[in-house]
Amino acid sequence: MRVDPTAVVSADAKIGNDVTIGPFCIVESDVVLGDGCRLEGRVTIKSGTALGRENRVFEGAVLGSIPQHLKVPAELGRLEIGDRNTIRENVTMHRAMAAGQATVVGNDNLVMVNSHVAHDCHVGNNVVLINNTMLGGHVEIHDRVYMAGGAGIQQFCRVGRLATIGGQGRVTKDLPPYVVMDGLTGGVVGLNLVGIRRAGYTNDDIAQLKAAYRVIYRSGLTWNEVLVRLPGEFPDGPAADFHRFFVTGKRGFMCERRTPIAATVRLEPPSVDETPSLRIKAG
Repeated sequence: MRVDPTAVVSADAKIGNDVTIGPFCIVESDVVLGDGCRLEGRVTIKSGTALGRENRVFEGAVLGSIPQHLKVPAELGRLEIGDRNTIRENVTMHRAMAAGQATVVGNDNLVMVNSHVAHDCHVGNNVVLINNTMLGGHVEIHDRVYMAGGAGIQQFCRVGRLATIGGQGRVTKDLPPYVVMDGLTGGVVGLNLVGIRRAGYTNDDIAQLKAAYRVIYRSGLTWNEVLVRLPGEFPDGPAADFHRFFVTGKRGFMCERRTPIAATVRLEPPSVDETPSLRIKAG
């Protein structure tokens, strides 16, 4: 273990092998730092925080603070961070609100400058949070999600695996897996084909996802009809993730940017003695 003489490390902290703690860092009691972790200067690790192996935390990050909430209980939960995460400058992550609960960050994530992970969030593996991204309380982010700079997710929302959120995007409902959300409009604009291919999905997998996307967003079916068709046509494979995600949703789902087929406004041709009239196609 290498500890800078200006660092303050509690004797009650559990420090693994080959850990580096840089200048002016603070490591409080009831902290676990796994083997190979590296804290750069001015990092603060608060009580109730555990880091796995080979995490690198950069200057000014504060991990394990109490939640930003009007009614913070006397007994809090924990912050649990997995292995091989890169946590850049001035990132903040908060403990869970209730004893026995945890804010959880998985493995191999990149959390960039000034990003915030609020209390009771669950972040999966291989997630990328670009500068100034914000996760409200109880947000759930599945594996390989990509959030561009300045994007925010409202509390209690979920983001499915391999979804991409555009810069300054505002996620106010659940965002399905595999899709791209435009940051300007907040609308879904297609599949995240670049990320899907990089994750090793086959051409057959991609064809299946495209077919499922058309059922969800382009078929003109009602929502209940979509929920019936998806498990029948896609009982397995990656497209089966859509139905599993939808049936567990409680906040609604981000819509496609283009106008749904079922909401198209049609101009009816006039009869001999009538003027043109508008009719909304039923969904």
